[in-house]
Order: sequence, then structure tokens, then C-alpha cells
Amino acid sequence: MFTRKTKEDKPVVAICYDFDKTLSPNDMQAQGYIQSVGYDVDEFWKDSNSVAFANEMDQNLAYMYKMLDEARGKFVFNKQALMDYGSKVELFKGVEEWFDRIRQYGADNGVIVEHYIISSGLKEMIEGTSIAKKGVFEQIYANSFYYDNRGEVKWPAQVVNYTNKTQFLFRIEKGVLNPNDPMVNDYIPLEEVRIPFRNMIYIGDSDTDVPCMRLVNAYGGHSIGVYNSETGDKTKVYKMMQEDRIRFFAPADYTDGSELDCLVKAIIDRTQANEKLHDIHNKMKREYLEAEKHKN
Repeated sequence: MFTRKTKEDKPVVAICYDFDKTLSPNDMQAQGYIQSVGYDVDEFWKDSNSVAFANEMDQNLAYMYKMLDEARGKFVFNKQALMDYGSKVELFKGVEEWFDRIRQYGADNGVIVEHYIISSGLKEMIEGTSIAKKGVFEQIYANSFYYDNRGEVKWPAQVVNYTNKTQFLFRIEKGVLNPNDPMVNDYIPLEEVRIPFRNMIYIGDSDTDVPCMRLVNAYGGHSIGVYNSETGDKTKVYKMMQEDRIRFFAPADYTDGSELDCLVKAIIDRTQANEKLHDIHNKMKREYLEAEKHKN
């Protein structure tokens, strides 16, 4: 039996995040794991992508295979090892306090704020981070492994690439969060949708986030491109802005009062006001339909 979220009596804002270079300055695999198997980071990704190209293989499956293959004979490649590597992942400034603070800002303004991860990184590593251990995420959608009864990795369990990331937005929209729940395909009238796309914020950093960004934008939501504030390199966000992939961009600085902080709070404020109008519209629509029913 699947657990599903239902429509709330207050508007809900879903903030969806990529992970690598969005919440963390670097790829999670490059913050301990790659070095532990004696690889140069650039060489690891080069070899992984070569495996994908030579075998017409999904790049995520290729890096997952490469991680498993390189760990053989060096250490036990299990969930705990991956979570331990995740615990060492560096986070951008302000990330630790961000989720609770933004959730509280929403609550103070009549809005429920929920946080979701949609990443092509590893779920097990993300689960090992300090923020995930605090339970700040409603759901983590990311690549993951299947484990045998000894807890060792046997096979990929979930693969999240740049195109199938979009399916999880529809799950969030309907409150059908389990990746195996078929109800995601059921029709739900717009006025009964739990989190309309107009109430979604997608925060990402690169081309792999483009399908999600485009989808959120197309339905009235808000896509934000972030860049490393230390390097100040805006090349990617400028490109995404030029191509209408994002509506806003800001440094990946999650501290109170930062540009990103003020932007997200402004979106929450707008959502609160906008949903009042939608409630009035839905009330009048129901009245009209009831009147039409009695007239006939």
C-alpha cells in the first residue's frame, strides 16, 4: 500500500534541488570516493564516459558500474560505505540552516514549504549528508543501488538521468511520491492537484537540469540557476537565461539575507497572494457549476 499526500488547506510550495554544484560545490563522488580508489578525478569521469560511449550506455549507469568495479579488492562496497562518503560532502555556505529557515518563513506567511532532491548523484551518499540526516527532505530522488542480504551492492535500483528527472515533478505535483506508485498516471482535476506547477521552484546549475527547468517554467513555476559565488563564473546561468531555461539566477549562497534567500522568499510571498485568487476563482466556478446543474 502506497502512502500518498493529499491537498492541504494551505498552499504548498515545493522547492526541488539538484545536488552537485547546486547544494555542494563539487560532484559528490569527487569528494573522497574517487580518491580512495586511486583515481584522478578527471580521469575517472573520462573513463566512465568512455564506457558509456563504447557500449551505448546511460552515463549514470556507466559511473555506477565504474564505482563498483574500482572498489573491488579495496573495500566493501555497501550502503554504509557510500553513506560514510556522503557524510564528508562539502555544502555551500548557509545550506545547513537553509531548509528549516525557509520552511519557517513559509509557515509564518501561511504557506507550507517542502524540500525535494532530484539528482543524478547517488541517493545513498545524499542520505549520508548532515542535512539529509536531519530529515529536511520530503523525498530524495537519485540514482541508487540494490543490495543483497549481506548489504553489498549487486545491481542498480534506480537511475535518474536528465530527461527522466521530469517524472518526479509530476509525482510531487500529485503527492504520489513512491517511484513505483502507478497513481501518478491518474487524472486529477487542476483544482484538486496538491502542488500545482505554478507553486514549484526548481534550483539547479547546469544542462542536466534543463528539462525540469523548462517544464516548471512552462506551467508558471520558477526555475533558478545557481553558480559558485567563489568563482563568480556565470557562464552556465547566462546561457540558460539566454535560452529561456531559467527565470532567475543567483550565487549558491544560502545564508539568511542572501540574494537567493530574498528571491525564494519573494516567490513564497507571491504564492501566498496568488493562491488566494485561485481559491476565489475555484469557489466561483463551483457556484456556477452548481447553478448550471439545477438549471438543467
